[in-house]
Amino acid sequence: MEVTYRFYKTPESRWFVDIPKWEGDIDELEMISGADYLCELIAQGDSEFKCTLSDEKMKASYTLIKTKDGKKEIGGAWYVLPSIYSIDYNLDLWLCDVTAKIFERFPDIIYFYRNHF
Repeated sequence: MEVTYRFYKTPESRWFVDIPKWEGDIDELEMISGADYLCELIAQGDSEFKCTLSDEKMKASYTLIKTKDGKKEIGGAWYVLPSIYSIDYNLDLWLCDVTAKIFERFPDIIYFYRNHF
């Protein structure tokens, strides 16, 4: 499954994903626990960007590799970003249950790339 979403940074420097017709609380769409730092890396100084995500390999994409499921009371899953833009990061980040709603599960690998407007 391949999807494209807009990510944006608020004046308070909080990152969110824009999911049209989201019926939950807006706070559920905030990027936290390392996902906010990933947004900073992808944005490269911009305050918004579009990103295509897939659970199937895409040409010229980066990867997030699932390392473990989140604790039952918190949910989500932990991923590692091995590298981006030819720089090794090994960034650990947590993705909330919104990820599972998008993909209908937490994929073992999430492929992604930034789209340019």
